[in-house]
Amino acid sequence: MASISYSPAAFDGTSASDLLRSSSSSVTGIPLKTLGKVRFVVKRRDVIVAAKMRKMKKHEYPWPADPHPNVKGGVLTHLSHFKPLKEKQKPVTLDFEKPLVDLEKKIVDVRKMANETGLDFSDQIISLENKYQQALKELYLHLTPIQRVNIARHPNRPTFLDHVFNITDKFVELHGDRAGYDDPAIVTGIGTIDGRRYMFIGQQKGRNTKENIQRNFGMPTPHGYRKALRMMYYADHHGFPIVTFIDTPGAYADLKSEELGQGEAIAHNLRTMFGLKVPIVSIVIGEGGSGGALAIGCANKLLMLENAVFYVASPEACAAILWKSAKASPKAAEKLRITAPELCKLQICDGIIPEPPGGAHAGATWTSQEIKAAINETMDELTAMDTEELLKHRMHKFRKLGGFQEGVPIDPKKKVNMKKKEEQTVPRSSKAELEGEIEKLKQQILKAKESSTKPPEVALKNMIEKLKEEAYHEYSEAIRAMGLKDRLEMLREEVSKVNSKDRLMNPVLMDKIEKLKHELNQSLSAAPNYTILKYKLDMLKEVSTAKSLSKAATMKQEVNKKLSEIMGRPEIKEKLEALEAEVQSSGSSSFIDLDEGVKDKILKLKSEIELEMISALESLSLEVVVVESNANPASLSVFKNNVDNLNEEINKTTEEVVNSSELKNMMELLKLEKAKAEAGNVESESKIEALHQQIKQRISEVISSSELKEKHQELKAEISEAIQSSGGANGSLQKETKHAEPMLEMNFA
Repeated sequence: MASISYSPAAFDGTSASDLLRSSSSSVTGIPLKTLGKVRFVVKRRDVIVAAKMRKMKKHEYPWPADPHPNVKGGVLTHLSHFKPLKEKQKPVTLDFEKPLVDLEKKIVDVRKMANETGLDFSDQIISLENKYQQALKELYLHLTPIQRVNIARHPNRPTFLDHVFNITDKFVELHGDRAGYDDPAIVTGIGTIDGRRYMFIGQQKGRNTKENIQRNFGMPTPHGYRKALRMMYYADHHGFPIVTFIDTPGAYADLKSEELGQGEAIAHNLRTMFGLKVPIVSIVIGEGGSGGALAIGCANKLLMLENAVFYVASPEACAAILWKSAKASPKAAEKLRITAPELCKLQICDGIIPEPPGGAHAGATWTSQEIKAAINETMDELTAMDTEELLKHRMHKFRKLGGFQEGVPIDPKKKVNMKKKEEQTVPRSSKAELEGEIEKLKQQILKAKESSTKPPEVALKNMIEKLKEEAYHEYSEAIRAMGLKDRLEMLREEVSKVNSKDRLMNPVLMDKIEKLKHELNQSLSAAPNYTILKYKLDMLKEVSTAKSLSKAATMKQEVNKKLSEIMGRPEIKEKLEALEAEVQSSGSSSFIDLDEGVKDKILKLKSEIELEMISALESLSLEVVVVESNANPASLSVFKNNVDNLNEEINKTTEEVVNSSELKNMMELLKLEKAKAEAGNVESESKIEALHQQIKQRISEVISSSELKEKHQELKAEISEAIQSSGGANGSLQKETKHAEPMLEMNFA
């Protein structure tokens, strides 16, 4: 510090022009030149006024005097204290990456040997490099959750400002919360991407120990969140879309932060972000921990890098709470479901941004460009919404999290990963008990026949369900005894995964199923419970047959009842009696000898009764097919063998088509869609109709093949010729077929 005193003597010899020139200075009427050189003291009422001047450090501008060549666009486009490191970061190998180190060492050794000896080892080097790339790809394709956590915490992973400098054309960092100090753990600023302005807010970690201490390891204090809040208000006022980058273990939880209102600052941010009228996109680039991440993460869209994690508590903290040891962190990481793919399934994350093999630190620029593309794509979608739609979109994103509805069938995709219920041991009935129940059922059926009442349908249905359950448990016991249970469970799991993904059945999987089925059928007779299993299956077959006969008998009673009702109508009775009288008075012994007028009346009444009967049968959910008989059966008996042979050939061809892998896959897919339709999926109905048409078309194409078509045409021509020749020889056929007699065929299916 330099101490300077001032006195009136200093004014001696000072010109008026000097005094005028100094009038704009802080001390009126005293020239700056004099202030810098002369020592003076002003004495007034014995009071001394002294001024002390401190040597000030040269002002530091937010850009360096010697810009780094890697800074995009030069220093004037990116105004920030952040600049590239002078020294390259040391490589860090994670524990699971150690197998790759040996391959890297081999490549280095071979290159060194090639340089020393001058020999050509290019083939060996290329082979080793390909092997290394393949191993790296395989390793990063099958990462466990805890391995992804370690990648997200990698010390060389690109930080928020690394990505911002890579993706922006211009960027100006903004500082301070106007209430305390500038928290370096949260960085804010305005930047442009492809000419569009955005407000960037992100948590900044350090790239080395010195920076980490300065940035507080990316853990913000309340001042950081208030700074972010100030910039959000600023962006909302000026209409800048907001892009936030999340990369923090959590908010800083020291005593001072709690005293300054850490919880209140986070809560204020959460409330405010839901009311901002501009689009918000959040990107998790590392680890997103607890409320510290959520304070800048209440966005319309949440995106995550492939190896980023987002959690309510770190795996180590969770393991310490649940298992009393941080060593259980791998298990905790798996149970917490904190990785990007799992959070996408839970609809917490809206998209995954890919990383190169080896993590984002293996290709920082490439990863940044993927982030840039994701921001542009997402912002195009969000900026197309109006303000009201944007606010509703943000609210619904968070309102739907964790929602469920009771009484709705479980989606097969979710059911695959659900824990299976433990099999309950159901007490199986003995042979004597089953015989007694079936005998009792037979007596009920006989009584129903004698009294002409309805058979016991409910009792038959219950018995069939019981026998099915009994047979299922006997099959399970036999499979367990033959040692095929594990294989069956594995096959069931594979089939359920295929069905959950709406894919066609793999032919390899079909072969596995057929082999297991064949093996089961071959060795089933050797099972210890084969006798009781066969008995229960026979009983099931017998009861099922009784049920179908019972159904047919019931249907027959209903049909006869309907026919009696129709024939018992007064108008029908009158017409029948009148026709009988006319036939008797004519004295004819056969239908052919009757007059044409009487024949027409008979046929008209017959058609009327048939129409009534058809409508009555359709009301009973029966399918009615009217068949016109145009030919004399006796004349066509010659062609019966030819027709049977052609039908047999058509059936054989159809069976081959049905058993083909293509049609089997289509049928499996049809079953899956029907199951979905039963579960309430509306889209499945259109798919079912399309599959029906495809299956029919495929069968029709095969049946309509040139060879079968030719045989059918030839046979048709022969029959047509026979009918014509028969009609030409004598008119009996034409005479008999003048009034074709329709026949009814009923389908009880």
